Amino acid sequence: MAKILVVDDESDLEFLIKQKFRKKIREKVYDFVFAHNGFEALVKLAEEPDIDVVLSDINMPEMDGLTLLTKLPEANPILKAVMVSAYSDMDNIRTAMNRGAFDFVCKPVNFDDLDITIEKTLLHVIELKKTLQAIKENNILRMYVDENVLNFMTHKEFEASLLSNESIDATVIFIDICGFTAISEHVPANTVVGLINKLFDLMVKEIIAQTGHIDKFMGDAVMAVFRGEYHLDRAIDAALAVREKMNAAEAVIYGDKTFKPEVSIGINSGEMISGNIGSASLKRLDYTVIGDAVNLAQRLQSVAKANQIIVTDEVYEKAKESFAFNKIGEVNLKNKLKPVEIYEVVS
Repeated sequence: MAKILVVDDESDLEFLIKQKFRKKIREKVYDFVFAHNGFEALVKLAEEPDIDVVLSDINMPEMDGLTLLTKLPEANPILKAVMVSAYSDMDNIRTAMNRGAFDFVCKPVNFDDLDITIEKTLLHVIELKKTLQAIKENNILRMYVDENVLNFMTHKEFEASLLSNESIDATVIFIDICGFTAISEHVPANTVVGLINKLFDLMVKEIIAQTGHIDKFMGDAVMAVFRGEYHLDRAIDAALAVREKMNAAEAVIYGDKTFKPEVSIGINSGEMISGNIGSASLKRLDYTVIGDAVNLAQRLQSVAKANQIIVTDEVYEKAKESFAFNKIGEVNLKNKLKPVEIYEVVS
């Protein structure tokens, strides 16, 4: 139901409005609110912010309609005003339009024409509301969806290639907050969420600084992907920076429990599949990377201890000239037939 504010000092107009639009009022298409001058109109707008359209006379006591027009954007920037006045000379019409009037209806009022004008004005207001809602939803979407997905959505081939994928050479890191599950059993849920978001924010800043992107948050873990030139070096630099930030973070005390933020990190580099993974029927997709190289990175994180950054011997060979490593030896990883030789990144 559209809410319309009629501003006019003539009581006859209120009677005529209720009479001519009685069917739409009865069917709850229109809801009319009335004021007798600009001051009363502003009070009504403050009391009822859901008003969509203002129908206003020009010549009124205390505050005229042209002055009211200048106040409307501050009172409600979305609503639109239609001037309904016998002062229909070109000067008044031009002044009204220049001050933001959407349209102008001359007195004596042709109510069929007024009805059409109201419908046209309401359509414009609805489109404005839809646009503002889309902006809000887009801003919310940006909080949940990686920037790479949003950039991909602007491509012409977006819909045609929703389920397509590509093979890329990239580096994946998995970062897990150590001991967080244990502390979460003794801490209120809202406190847990606040703490984990704070720690995630520290990690994300270091990942973004090395032009990596966050693939997903998984409970108390983060998955990030690095593509492009020197993707392995940038991933290791990000991991070292995250570990340093966690080491510098102060311990958090909850009652008799103390939590010192620490992370375990797994890094692997190689060929992987990048694209939208999911169901077109469900209309639920996840823009991510998959493949053996990704799975291995997660397995490496699972064997890493607190403050350890674990890589394979292949990653070690690629990065040994740029970073310092300690050899740990062979370990058995889930779903791997042969033991995997691993190294720890020192600096």
